[in-house]
Amino acid sequence: MWTIDELLDRVRTALAQAEYPGPPNGRVRDLPDRRAVRWYATTGLVDRPAGMRGRNALYGPRHLLQLVAVKRRQAEGESLARIQAELNGATDATLAAIARVPDRLLASGDAGVEVGLPRTRFWAAPPAVAPPAVASPAGVLEPAPVPAVTDDGAVATLAGVPLPGGAVLLLPAHPDPDDLAAIRAAARPLLDLLADRGLLPNP
Repeated sequence: MWTIDELLDRVRTALAQAEYPGPPNGRVRDLPDRRAVRWYATTGLVDRPAGMRGRNALYGPRHLLQLVAVKRRQAEGESLARIQAELNGATDATLAAIARVPDRLLASGDAGVEVGLPRTRFWAAPPAVAPPAVASPAGVLEPAPVPAVTDDGAVATLAGVPLPGGAVLLLPAHPDPDDLAAIRAAARPLLDLLADRGLLPNP
């Protein structure tokens, strides 16, 4: 299993061949980056991470095949919509025929890493209800930890600061009481604007 950076290194190596000219459209990246991998996973072009190692999402050979297959189809001028229609649910054999990734790049180390369950039809399932937030003595909402892959492949948890009118400000760090007072004072003009536009549940 590989981290997202290790996966992208293998994608670059697989595509660093003479027969890969890159996408003909200048608006499309020749090589995917972290953001593209996460977006592809959201749209179903690429499977979700296969497992976790600490805070790092892990990927395997199928992810490599999917990413390289997508880029090869883009190099042929295909749109993402058509690529998704073709590759959605494709077998490893089909992906391998399109991607043409050398076997040495498909060799996966860390065989002892626990792998997650196979991908389900997540887009067809109803959204899960978010866990209730718990207010701390400092007045900061503490959301229950929810894994979310960030730019560096780590998992982050946000803290919510309740504001007047029912608004909640999400922060990547936990503010102290002095921060809370400053945040609420600075947020007043924005809250007035939101209230004027009818965007607050309790203006």
